[in-house]
Amino acid sequence: MAKIVSTNFDRISQADIDTTSPAKVDLSQYDQSWYDRGRPAWLVFWWWLVQAIAFPLSPHPWNGFRSWLLRRFGAKIGKQTVIRPTVRVTYPWKVKLGDYSWLGDDVVLYSLDHISIGDHCVISQESYLCTGSHDLSDRYFHLMVAPITIGNGVWVASDCFVGPGVQIGSNTTIGARSSVFKNIPAGYVAWGTPCKPMYPRPFREASPGSPTENGSQPS
Repeated sequence: MAKIVSTNFDRISQADIDTTSPAKVDLSQYDQSWYDRGRPAWLVFWWWLVQAIAFPLSPHPWNGFRSWLLRRFGAKIGKQTVIRPTVRVTYPWKVKLGDYSWLGDDVVLYSLDHISIGDHCVISQESYLCTGSHDLSDRYFHLMVAPITIGNGVWVASDCFVGPGVQIGSNTTIGARSSVFKNIPAGYVAWGTPCKPMYPRPFREASPGSPTENGSQPS
C-alpha cells in the first residue's frame, strides 16, 4: 500500500493546481475480459430491456410482480418483499433478498459480485450498494469486485453508499448519507463518512396501534 504523505492542503494556492500534466492512467489498455457476468450476453440484454420497461411502468403496489420478474432472472427473493418500481439491479442472478425486506425508491444494487440482504431489512431510497471498484494504483484501471453481505434486521437509511466487500452485522442501523467502506458490527447505530459505529441500537416492543405493529411500509 502506498505511503500517505501528510500535506497542509489549506496552504495550496490556485497556482499550485496542475491540470495539464499527461495522464498516468492509460484507459486504452483497460481490459475486463476476465470478468464473468454469470449469464450469456443475450440474457443480460433481455434483463436490461425488461428492467428498462417493465419495472418503471409497473404500478407502485405491484411488489409481487417485480419480485416475480427478478426471480425469473435468477434472483433469490423472499416472501412479502417490497421492491419499488425505480429500483435498479445490474445482475439479478447475483442478488439475494430475504423475507419481509424492503428496497426503497431509486435504490441501486450494482451487483457485479453477489449482494446478500437478510430478512426484515430496509434499504431506503437512493442508497447505492456497489460491489465494484478499480485499482487506483494500476495504470490500466484494473476492475475489482467483492460481495456485500447485510445481516437480518438492518436498516440502511436514505442516500447511503455501501462499498465492495462490506459486511453489516444484523440489527444495525446505518444513518442517512453515510459512506460504508469497512465492516460494521451487529446491533449498532452507525453513521458518517467513513461510517463508524456510534452506540448500541436500542429496541423496544411495539406499542398497540403503532405503525410498526400495523406493518407499515416505507414511502
